[in-house]
Order: sequence, then C-alpha cells, then structure tokens
Amino acid sequence: MKAAGLDFTPAGYDPAHPDPWMALGLDQSLPLDDGAKADFIAGARSWSRQWLNPALKPVILAFFALVLVMRRISPKHPNLNGALHKLIHWGLKTLAAPGANRMILRHFHIGTEILAFISANAGAVRIEGHPLRPRTLGDLEDNVFLQHDLNIFNFVIQLNAQLRAQGRDLEPVARPDFSMISEGGFDIETPPEGRMNVIDVQTAIEAYTPLYALMLPRDDFRRAAHSLQLDETVAIYVAKILGSDYHLNFVKNGCPLMPDGPLSAGRRLMLHGLDCEALHGWLRVLKRRQARGLPLIP
Repeated sequence: MKAAGLDFTPAGYDPAHPDPWMALGLDQSLPLDDGAKADFIAGARSWSRQWLNPALKPVILAFFALVLVMRRISPKHPNLNGALHKLIHWGLKTLAAPGANRMILRHFHIGTEILAFISANAGAVRIEGHPLRPRTLGDLEDNVFLQHDLNIFNFVIQLNAQLRAQGRDLEPVARPDFSMISEGGFDIETPPEGRMNVIDVQTAIEAYTPLYALMLPRDDFRRAAHSLQLDETVAIYVAKILGSDYHLNFVKNGCPLMPDGPLSAGRRLMLHGLDCEALHGWLRVLKRRQARGLPLIP
C-alpha cells in the first residue's frame, strides 16, 4: 500500500516495534479504497491532527457554545449561506492538506452513488434528486454542502412516502443493479499542495462546524447535524435490497431518533465520511463479484 506518502511494505516491518499505522494500513477488515484509506491514515498521523487539533479544540468548543446561545436568540439571522460556501472554498484551497481535500470531494460522489443504488433497486419509485459531482474545490461554492443535507432528507421522505403509498417495503433483489457504482478514482482535480496546505480533514471539519452554525439559520444547521445519524438508516435500506446485513458491522453513525448534541458534530462528521467510504467500498466488492459470476454475498 503506497499512497499519500505512506509505504506499508514488509521491508519496513519490525516485530519488536510494530507500527500501529502499518497495521491499520495493511488491515482489510473494512472494504475501503486504498487511496482513501491512505488519506485517512495520513491525516490521523499528521502533526496537525496530533498537536494542532487538541490545542484548538477548547477554543473551538467555547466559540461553538457562544454561537449556539446566539442562535437561540436569533434563529434565522444572519443567513450567509453564499458567504459560508465561499469561506469553505477559500479555507480548503489555502490551508487543507491534499488528502483532506480529496476526501471531501470524494464524499459527494460517493453519497450520490449510494442513494442512486437504493433508488435503482427500490422498484416503482421516483426520487427527485440533485446529484452532486464536484470536480474542483471551486465547485463547492455552488451550495454543495447545504444541498448534500437536503438530498438525504428529501430522499428518505420521498422514498418512504412512495413505499407507504404502495403498501410495501424494500426487499431483496435477485440481481441488484450496480451500474451507478463507479470503479477506480473519481473525476477530481488534483488538490493544491502549497506550503500552507497542511491541515488534516478532522481539524478542518471541527473548525468549520461552529462557522456553519453561525452563518446558517438554526434550522439548516440542525438539519445538517441530524443528517449525520442517518448512515445507519441508509445502510439498512441497502441491507434490505441485498438481503444481507453484513455491512452494518462497519456503519457506526446511527440512532436518528436519539440524536447527539451539536457539540459532537465534528467527530460524527468524520464517522460519517468513514461510514460512506466503507459502504461504497462494499458495493464495489459486490459489483465485482456479480461481474465474475460469484455469489453476491461471500
């Protein structure tokens, strides 16, 4: 596994001092894309995550608490959605590490494909979606983050309203349609690699979360926070279609009827990204098995 500057090969293995990151890099328990996994590990082991993140966290939490109090006083104003997306673009382009930017851009492609898989295998339903395929960081300015949250809730509402009207639920499909699950990399522009592009994805996410709450109306932020706990819901839809719940073992965000508070949104965003990568990776595995004529579920 060689990616993101990592080299996890047997030549560098010392049984007396095994590298924890090498163990995670070589481990195959989660069906993650190798490049995405390398970006996760590179971010987790970076000085930004190890040193800067703990130093900033008390400041971020204090600012976040202040923002939440302010939003109770003024739930609708300010509404600076356009400025927020421009600020996110500038910050990622200027400060975020290449791996962090790749992970963020990949996430929207992955989410689009997972929802398309469910829709294509749900029978006679029609979902009005807004597919997100940002190619560059500049594309994020087109309301992508807010639209991502709208997509998931609109999908859940439209899918279940139609299933209820038809008096049925999702059920196993003998030969699922995997045509929308792409192979290889996504069409993403190479992220900038300037001297200041060093911030890992978790630190960037945790820093932006209170700004998200500050610059959006309270309802928009609440919707974004609640969407993080729908990973389990989406994975259950996939399980009903596949007739297998194996992949639920590696989906950790859940319990949407018992939502966590907004102060945990940063960590849950990271779990959300990992859940989606693993679920999409599993669908890629099954697509390959189907193409080879193997039983769908190993």
